[in-house]
Parts: sequence; structure tokens; C-alpha cells
Amino acid sequence: MSKKDSAVLNPRTTTYEFLGPPGALLITIGVPVTTYALYFGCSEQSGGCPPTLVPERISLALSDPAWWKGLWDTQAALMYLGWYAFCLVAWLVLPGDLVAGTTLRTGGKKLYKINAFSTFLLALGLTSGVIYRFGPQSFTFFHDKFVGFITASIIMAVVQGVACYAASFRPGALLALGGNTGNPIYDFYIGRELNPFSWGSFDLKTFNELRPGLILWFLIDISMLCEQATRRGGFSQVTDSLWLTLLFQGLYVSDALYNESGIFTQMDITTDGFGFMLSVGDLAWVPFAYCLQARYLVFNPVELGPVWTVVVLICNFTGYYIFRVANAEKNDFRNGKNPKNLQFMTTESGSKLLTSGWWGRSRHPNYFGDLLMAFAWSLPTGFNTPITYFYVTYFAVLLIHRQRRDDEACEKKYGKDWKKYMQLVPYRIIPYVY
Repeated sequence: MSKKDSAVLNPRTTTYEFLGPPGALLITIGVPVTTYALYFGCSEQSGGCPPTLVPERISLALSDPAWWKGLWDTQAALMYLGWYAFCLVAWLVLPGDLVAGTTLRTGGKKLYKINAFSTFLLALGLTSGVIYRFGPQSFTFFHDKFVGFITASIIMAVVQGVACYAASFRPGALLALGGNTGNPIYDFYIGRELNPFSWGSFDLKTFNELRPGLILWFLIDISMLCEQATRRGGFSQVTDSLWLTLLFQGLYVSDALYNESGIFTQMDITTDGFGFMLSVGDLAWVPFAYCLQARYLVFNPVELGPVWTVVVLICNFTGYYIFRVANAEKNDFRNGKNPKNLQFMTTESGSKLLTSGWWGRSRHPNYFGDLLMAFAWSLPTGFNTPITYFYVTYFAVLLIHRQRRDDEACEKKYGKDWKKYMQLVPYRIIPYVY
């Protein structure tokens, strides 16, 4: 690629998100710190959820070299590397279809090998075999070495972020339109290259999106269930609240992995570069922050009873129904199918936008379903602490920010047609509310 071609394909980014370099730096530091804080602020070892005498405890911990040393666990680091290697080998050896992504600015399309669900089933099969053969106590190591695993995942995310940023300067690299500002702090965080470390049907960004972190999240949930079973005398004594949490989050993970090809039209894949934002999110934040409810229920077991169980089930599966049906409507329509005869408007560019079904009720109905499910995951923990509702609060902020990014991108793409569309579909996420 000549310098002239590179300048055309990779124009300089002139606008910032996340409040620019200061915001990017704050989040780069803040995400790892928050991941640790969610553990130390809600754990048996630190004294509760939240622990008492928080300022004093923080001051003593940060001034104690032994505390800092305790963040590292060599065995946990080696196990984490082994897990990542397992995911790579599974991608390589397990069969999978080749699916084309969206058209790149170069005019071509990437082919992706999809076998994330097969990897998930293999991991579950091996896990089940270990637990069946050696008992629940054999699979509590994620619970026992939680902090060490956090540290290992963050180090992996930093290494990948640095490597991807450095590799993005090689000749011929296709950069993300939003990650070529020239500011190293911002570009490192947001992701400078669109698809770094991509060979053949392997792509690091899509690989990390679904495999190492998402599957690990559910394995950590299983580890928490095994810890409670060990303490209470067997799986028959595990609380209904923890079983529900495992069911809900397992269903969510399974659905994402089974519908792997659906991610190829998402903004993370089509638009964002792969930098520290995605690496730390995929590898550290998802598995070690999203398991908070399961981890809490280990040392604060909650018995819901039949009435509350039904209420929580209704909340979760209402959200799942909306999420799945909305995504099915969108995917069918993008693939030239319209089995429900949904109404749509045609823009001047020839693109078609749904204006009925769930996509006529709001511009992001799948986000609404996501939020209902997130709320249902927190309900089994009861109402003794707001910390276990951190996920749904954070997720609401994340989805509102993503909705605004989506709408801004669509306004640039469709111009006045987007204003006409917003009149037809006025609600952003929650029908008749927001």
C-alpha cells in the first residue's frame, strides 16, 4: 500500500470520544482498579460487602508491601496462560464454518472460523468430568485464587494492547477510523488498527470477544457453585439463588457463543480498533466483574423461595425473549428475509431501516432486553447491599453510551433520513420511557 493509498484508507481521526486523552487515560487506569475494587469491596476475605472501616483498610493495604505482593499468584498466572492456550488450540483443531464479515474499506471481506460454541461445550465437558470424578472441591480454584487470576488477565490485556499498538505502525495496516488521532494515550486505549494479528481465518479481536473471557466467566460461576456446595455439604444444599444465577448467566453465555456469527455486524467488530479498551474488557472485566453476584452468594447465601424465584424467572426470560426476538428480526432483515412482513423505510442511499416489530418500539430494543436480564441477575442477591447491583447500573451507562455512539454514526451515514426515522421510532432503548 503506497503512502497515498494509506492516507485515503486511513484518514487522520479528528474527533475524540471518552473525553479525549484524559478520559482514555482515566479509564485505562480505572478499569483494572475497579476490577480489583469490586473484589476487595465485596468479599469474605476483606470483611463483607462492603467491608467496615473502608478508608482505614485501604490506607493500611496500600502501604503494606505484602498486600501488593499478594496480588500476584504464580500458579494462577500459569493456569490462566494454560486456559488461553486451550482456547487457541480449540479454535485451531475443532471444526467450524467459515463466515464472511462485513465489507472492509479495502473492498474485501474477512473470513472468520466460528467454533466458539464447540469450544464452550468442550470446556464444560472437561469441567464436568473433573467435578464428577474428584468432587466439587476440585473446582474451587477460581474462588481460591481469584485475585491472582485478575492480575494475570490484566497483564495479558496490557501485553496485547501494547503489542497491537506497536504492530499498527507496520506498512499496510488498515486502521480504525476512530483510532488514528496521533495521540499515543488515546490510540492505545481506543485501538489503532482495525484487525491486528489477523491471519487467514484467525482474528485476535473476534477471538477475544467470545472465547477466553466469556467462557471463563461461566467457569468462574461454576467454581463459585462448587465452593458453596463444598461448604454446605453437596450440590443438593446449594441455594436456589445461586442456581438461578448460574442458569441465567449460563444461558446468556451459551446464546452469545451459539450465535457467534451475529457479532460480525456489531460496532466492536466493524468499527472499533483492537486496543486496550477491548483487550481489558474481554479478558479481565467480563469474567471477573460479571461474576460478582455468584461470588457474593458464596459467602452470603440467599434462599429465595418459590414466589421470588418465579418473579426473578419472569424478569429474566422476558428480557431474554425481547433480546432474542429483536436480534432475530434484525438479522433476518439484514440477510434479505422478512418473515413477519415488518414495515421499513428506504433511505436515499438505498439502505432500509425497520420501523415496526420490536425495532418500531425503540431504536435499540435488544438493549432493553439486555437490561432486564442484567437486573434479573442481581435480584437473587436480595437487597442487603447495593454493590451486587453494580453490574446493571454499569451496564445501563454502557448501553446508553453505545446507543448514543450508534445514533451519531447513523446520523452521519443517513443524514436527513435519520431525522425522519427518529420521528417514526422516537424511543431510544425502553419503549415509551426512553
